Amino acid sequence: MIRLYNTLTRKKEDFQTHQPGLVKMYVCGVTVYNDAHVGHAMSSLVFDIVRRYLEYRGYSVKHVMNFTDVDDKIINRANQLGIPPLELSNKYIADYRQNLLDLNILPASATPQVSKTMPQIISFIEGLIERGYAYPAANGDVYFRVTKDEDYGRLSARKIEDMQAGARIEIEEQKEHPMDFALWKAAKPGEISWQSPWGQGRPGWHIECSAMNLVELGEQIDIHGGGNDLIFPHHENEIAQTECYTGKEFSRYWMHNGMLQLGGEKMSKSLGNIISIKEFLSKRDADVMRMLVLNGSYRAPLVFNEETLDGAEKGLERIKSALRPASTKETDSNAESVTGLPAAMDTVKKAFIEAMDDDFNTAGALGAIFDFVRITNTARDAGATDAQLKPAQDTIRELTGVLGLRLAEKTGSGDADKFINLLVEVRAEVRKQKLWAMSDLIRDRLKELGVTIEDGKQGTTWRFS
Repeated sequence: MIRLYNTLTRKKEDFQTHQPGLVKMYVCGVTVYNDAHVGHAMSSLVFDIVRRYLEYRGYSVKHVMNFTDVDDKIINRANQLGIPPLELSNKYIADYRQNLLDLNILPASATPQVSKTMPQIISFIEGLIERGYAYPAANGDVYFRVTKDEDYGRLSARKIEDMQAGARIEIEEQKEHPMDFALWKAAKPGEISWQSPWGQGRPGWHIECSAMNLVELGEQIDIHGGGNDLIFPHHENEIAQTECYTGKEFSRYWMHNGMLQLGGEKMSKSLGNIISIKEFLSKRDADVMRMLVLNGSYRAPLVFNEETLDGAEKGLERIKSALRPASTKETDSNAESVTGLPAAMDTVKKAFIEAMDDDFNTAGALGAIFDFVRITNTARDAGATDAQLKPAQDTIRELTGVLGLRLAEKTGSGDADKFINLLVEVRAEVRKQKLWAMSDLIRDRLKELGVTIEDGKQGTTWRFS
């Protein structure tokens, strides 16, 4: 039985879906006004891993991730560049789709955009007004009445009276209560806007996700995900307006990933400490970023620096070491470590599922895989043949594939390969002349450059390490 931590109840719960075998999962996407950064990648990777595991366990997953393409930041940036806001947002939507492909993140079942959901958003707001949960102001804004919702604040464990102390009403706002939030904003001069019963304007941030979710997944979903910075006010307000509109429980489980930290601070555009996904991928393999996420708990902060990235890369190479061909050295192929491989395969699968069933404990799942990698490498060293190693290697590929790792081998250019082959030939000649010090020097210098040489009875082989 899969158990996951529910932010709403603050405890782990048995996972049960509304419809047997089907998971409806909505994950808040990005606001598209600039290049996406590795903090965005973290959240997308977390829920890609969740989706992959649920599918591995036999569920069909309808995964929706939205694009916020109407927003103050988009409008301001577009005005600076002198281009229409939707032209700017469409460019960055295309860029982010490519980022996700490059990171080996499965395409979402649906990727709705705010600008394409406007009729449904307006209808949603009208419904809230009819039910008495929202009201139009004289200036063309529409606000949600938080005092009308008795459960408001339960996701973030806040009380309205405590929140009110730090709230303030801006000069242009016409709220009944300081904590009321905007469902619709009257258009300002020069802004992109749509016609509504309350005049020209555009939606508030929170209503967008509620409407897109309703269109794509219906009134009730199984998992709502996003970064823990969205718990309040975004997800809190989503719950309020959706449940007041439908009269039903909105999402059964609320999952929130921790924030990616650089130098002890949350990574964000406002702090100016961002590393774009493009920049990262120009220096590191996508598997390194995924491995970094897998090494920790999805709910905890993730430290992003050269040290943690190097550690993730070393972990990848350790897994890949078990995928090498059989050793060419003469050994006893009947060793106990070879014959024990089938039993070890059953053990690693059981341990993997047990860890992942426990709130997607990827670090525990990796621990099981690393134990099996050690057993596989021991069997190779004991003389296991390629035929004996293949089932074990297939198991490793299967389990790491569930986590979304590609485990692609590093390759050099054609000229680099030729040069390495030449050095290997030179070393072979040196060894014939018993110049062992020179032979070791070539081997060690190649190792420093990331090339591992292995000598066996059938000759010398090399690989990128």
